[in-house]
Amino acid sequence: MDAQKWRKWHERRVATISAPYGPLALTGTHWLDDYPEGRIPAVPGNWTHGGDQVVLSATAADGLTVDDKPLTGTVRLGADHGPIPESRVAHGARRLFVLSREGLWAVRDFDPEAPARRSFQGIEATPYDPRWSVPGRFRGYPATRSVRVANADGQERGLGLGGEIAFTLGGTEYTLQVAIEDNGTLWAVFADSTSGNSSYRFRFLRPAAPAPDGTVTVDLNRTQLPPCAFADHFICPFPPPGNTLPIPVPAGERRLLAG
Repeated sequence: MDAQKWRKWHERRVATISAPYGPLALTGTHWLDDYPEGRIPAVPGNWTHGGDQVVLSATAADGLTVDDKPLTGTVRLGADHGPIPESRVAHGARRLFVLSREGLWAVRDFDPEAPARRSFQGIEATPYDPRWSVPGRFRGYPATRSVRVANADGQERGLGLGGEIAFTLGGTEYTLQVAIEDNGTLWAVFADSTSGNSSYRFRFLRPAAPAPDGTVTVDLNRTQLPPCAFADHFICPFPPPGNTLPIPVPAGERRLLAG
């Protein structure tokens, strides 16, 4: 039954990644501070930021729509938070997602015709193995800790950590520091001795919310590739100090398959 559930999980992951506005569709993340005059060569319109909003100006020739209506003039935009297809700004089939990160503003360009999406052949993943699903225990920190870590775009940013999970593999206990998502689930960014060799250079693990007594299942069969494995324009954080396991974890998603 667990193997069947894993296959369904893997199928859903492939469907999500290959969707028209999935990670493979991202063709650019354009930081507005890099374009002080507001003109982004790859994106129509004029984009500037003023405090807590982005100001977008366009003419009919730009071909932009906002809330499904042609934009001629100026509109103020907040950050998008919903699914990519619901982004307010579009250019034909493209969706222009307004991003705010640590006080900086960017426009992300999602294009269903992106070359990466057309060449996608699947995700190399190890079939389910019960040895990689083990009981663990969550230990929360008294307060969230923020550590500075490198990101895939070469910048260093803060990563909030709410606790750690402890689990045993092969008779040895290991720990991973985790963030706590708004819905209570956990998120670990980690590497292991396969990273950069037979697996991508780091991966994500998203355990379910711990039980009231702190118990949690650590299922490494559901290790995921980070978004930056599918498109270079994501700014995924690297593992924080202490989150590199000194053992191989040949489980879960390993690498991107592309034609």
